[in-house]
Amino acid sequence: MQFLAAEKFGPFEDCTSNQVIAYSALQEKQHDRLLEESARLAKAWLDNFNNVSVEQLAVDISLVKLSIRMVPHIRGYIHVQINPFHSYSTLKAIENAQRIVDLVRHVSPDFDTSHICIKIPSTWEGLQACRVLEASGIRTLATTIFTLEQAALAAEVGCLYVAPYVNEIKVFVDDDFHDDNPQPDLCVLIQRYYQQFSLPTKVLAATLTTRAEVMAVSGVHHMTIAPPLLQELSQTKASESYTEKPSLFEEDVASSGNRIPSLMNFLDDEAGFRLALSRNSNGVNEGKLIQVRLLYTLYPNISQPLKSEYKLIQTRAIQAINVFCDMQQNLESMAKERMLSIQ
Repeated sequence: MQFLAAEKFGPFEDCTSNQVIAYSALQEKQHDRLLEESARLAKAWLDNFNNVSVEQLAVDISLVKLSIRMVPHIRGYIHVQINPFHSYSTLKAIENAQRIVDLVRHVSPDFDTSHICIKIPSTWEGLQACRVLEASGIRTLATTIFTLEQAALAAEVGCLYVAPYVNEIKVFVDDDFHDDNPQPDLCVLIQRYYQQFSLPTKVLAATLTTRAEVMAVSGVHHMTIAPPLLQELSQTKASESYTEKPSLFEEDVASSGNRIPSLMNFLDDEAGFRLALSRNSNGVNEGKLIQVRLLYTLYPNISQPLKSEYKLIQTRAIQAINVFCDMQQNLESMAKERMLSIQ
């Protein structure tokens, strides 16, 4: 959402956003007025919307405004993420998505709302929200994808995109963190699975941090690239990047070690989905999605071997939804402070 980069390197296909991106952008001086306008509009429009606080509404408006500003530099969709605190409520996720579409109509009446794509975390509840929204004509992106099982259900419910995370989202909020287990191969596996069964959902590789990772997933339908990495790529010769890391898409299925499984069917099988997610990599990838500390709260007498395994999960990665929730709280605090200043 850096406009100078968009002007220099655009146009692009789509523009993404989430609470981490928005929090970073709204700390810039250039967005002071946008934040103030969002706070004023939230106070004025609050009575038009149900089940939302004025601070939450201000954050939604800010996300919409940031996205609308990028429209001249894109050809496709603006991607706006729901409040991550709704990740485990199908109803609240649907309400939030519909509110975002309504806010786009309020903020930019001339914008074609068929070019809005709502980003929703890939929990069971989130993907069921995608199912309802897609049936109503609102396009969705299933984010925080760490497993093929999540991607399989996302395709079943009709998502336009899935966003597999190559690295933990923590790489963008903690300068000292390095993901020792990136998974660019997941993007390849999901895309080949979709192609095998003629599924129309597209793969959008996310959380790329190096040009080697970009080259590793070259051939994917779409990818999200942050402006600093985009700048680095623009200064790199194609032959240099290719030598550094050839594309994983050039490997055949047998040599890659990622064989395409049979077609999965989780559409109406919540228990099957949750079990498959838990068994994927012995639960490690599920641990990247959810808040593992809940395990200790709910099951204080869990056996020591299991505690050790879950501690390993916890030290490997901070959970994506938890990071987004932290950023959502930061954004709401910013909105609240701005409202106090304009009373």
